[in-house]
Amino acid sequence: MIPLRFLPLVLILGMTSVAAAPRPTKPNIVLILTDDLGWQDVKCYDIDEPTPMETPNIDALAKKGVKFWQAYSPAPTCAPTRCAILSGIHPARAQKTHVVGGAPPVPHHPTGWAMISPWYSGRMPEDTFTLARALKSAGYVTGHSGKWHIAINHNAFPQPEDVGFDWTRHDLGTSRAMRPHRMTGFATRKNDDPHRLDEKGFPRDQTTVDAVNFVREHKDRPFFLYFATWLVHTPIHTRSQAMLDKYVKKLGVELPADPKQKWMGEGQTNPFYCAMVEQLDHYIGQLIDHLGKSEDPRWPGHKLIENTYVIFTSDNGGMEGSRNQIITDNYPLDRGKISLMEGGTRVPLIITGPGIRKGVESDVLVNGLDFYPTILALTGTKRPNDKHLDGCDLAPLLKQDPTDSKLVREADGKIRDTMVWHFPNSAALESTIRIGDYKLVRNYDHINNPKNVPLELFRLYRGSKREDVEEQKNLIDTMPDKARAMNRRLTEVLTEMKASYPYYNPYGHRAPATKMNVCKVLSHKQTGNTVEFTYQEKGANVTLANLIYTHNGGARYEEWYRTTATLTGKNKVTAQLPKGTTHYYLNLIDENNFLRSYPEVVKGNNTFTTSALSNGQKQTKPASPKPKKKTPDWNIPFNRFDTNKDNSLSLQEYQIGQAGGKDLEKRFNNFDKNKDGKVSRNEFVDR
Repeated sequence: MIPLRFLPLVLILGMTSVAAAPRPTKPNIVLILTDDLGWQDVKCYDIDEPTPMETPNIDALAKKGVKFWQAYSPAPTCAPTRCAILSGIHPARAQKTHVVGGAPPVPHHPTGWAMISPWYSGRMPEDTFTLARALKSAGYVTGHSGKWHIAINHNAFPQPEDVGFDWTRHDLGTSRAMRPHRMTGFATRKNDDPHRLDEKGFPRDQTTVDAVNFVREHKDRPFFLYFATWLVHTPIHTRSQAMLDKYVKKLGVELPADPKQKWMGEGQTNPFYCAMVEQLDHYIGQLIDHLGKSEDPRWPGHKLIENTYVIFTSDNGGMEGSRNQIITDNYPLDRGKISLMEGGTRVPLIITGPGIRKGVESDVLVNGLDFYPTILALTGTKRPNDKHLDGCDLAPLLKQDPTDSKLVREADGKIRDTMVWHFPNSAALESTIRIGDYKLVRNYDHINNPKNVPLELFRLYRGSKREDVEEQKNLIDTMPDKARAMNRRLTEVLTEMKASYPYYNPYGHRAPATKMNVCKVLSHKQTGNTVEFTYQEKGANVTLANLIYTHNGGARYEEWYRTTATLTGKNKVTAQLPKGTTHYYLNLIDENNFLRSYPEVVKGNNTFTTSALSNGQKQTKPASPKPKKKTPDWNIPFNRFDTNKDNSLSLQEYQIGQAGGKDLEKRFNNFDKNKDGKVSRNEFVDR
């Protein structure tokens, strides 16, 4: 054999090039979606007053890619954002604008609220061609770890495996509530402690362990990991006593004498929350570190991180607090989660990966809706011909010049300069539109409400300079023409999406005086699956009728849907009951936008069937039937709880599946007849 030193240089170089493996054409994707992390909770996003929270791993990630200063979530709450990211469909178009959903429209308070939120879907439809399904069709293995919540409950249908994920884990990790209060149950270094402290003193987080395990188990194939952290959502606590003590000292605060007392310190002075943010940063660092140290079996001689795109963001703005506690402060942004003001929708966003410049800060306007088309482009995955996407492909922006907004274009080729948000829910009841530097806020609940005006116009930026991100200078009086033009454009976009709007409550004490003209439903008659209603108008014309119905009245995950009923003239309405309907209501909307429900909606024992009409009922007076009791199939919850599919339940799996339940350990032990520390299927089902 000829020694290598005697071979010609050209031949040696040729042998080296042959031996060098090419970069795999299908890069990996890691999407990290944090829960309630605010724009000002991350150190590298600091403006004005510095945050006390330390986030070295997130800060380091920003130096490896592009940090977006004007990134937004699709919605100000978690479920609609999660559905929008996975489906690529705007919450207004999907009729999924808030958490939970799938209930008849009803005022939050019978007389105290002037408006009623419209019906919105309880979940993302299971047949949605999700991002996971798109990537799976392109040869990717798809995994999810952490929070889900795209349905009326964390455990309700559909689950990740129902919409395209090959692998899923739901463990609450360090977010699991500390009992009996957050000053007990701190992590230790004991081997049997599920939250045992690591070498750096951070509690073990099973959610992160699961995410790392997915990468470890599937790195020989192109993978998509959707890592949805439970942090930093409530309950606000930390399992690291050292971390809590650190922030108590750093902030110069004292803990309440009563450990159950909620934190009421203003600003970013909550030591529990600060510790949570640093824990989140540590767990993100663990995942990124694993990608950086792991050999890539598809690309010998290289690490996984070299062929992996990482997208880091939050599902909505920071939750500033409630009547019971103060959590954080999004200042200078106004308000927070559950609001369409900047603090509710502006989020941190960092994107890294092959071909993306490092250490770039961008002021380009981007949105979580952009992830779906962008990931398709980055992975070379073909976009289905019949798939509607409301976001834009950011790949040209990321690969060419992340600071050039002209590289972000709509489907028709026009440069995108407009974004719309729609949140006709809760106390917010608003829609917003941003066009360039300006933002218009439309407040639906403004009549007889001294806190709101119909429209607000703000100039957030003046070119590249910050102007009024605080949204404190309403320009409505000085720029009325611009406000009207933006309001018309907002209407055009929402009309194209067939968005639903809030209604007036005929019993609300602040409702307009025209509540005296709301119609009255006189009777109903059901023949087969056809229902006919008669009503009496009292000065306001009825303009729309909807049937609100359910297929599973009285069930644990009772879910209601909406379909259009027909106004037939002579004060009559007909509706066809969809197949399988068990209960239903009629909604009539008049020309003044008042909603009359028949029967009046009453919720009792976690069901709306108490006051609903029952399928087959012929009386004109609404009955209140109780749903027939059915023998439950305990295999269904068992399959849901058994996340590792070993046909038995551990205490941890049972506690996760029954999150929020009482005396879970005692109940588990009752199931465990042979006292082997596990509950078999037979033990669980044959109760």
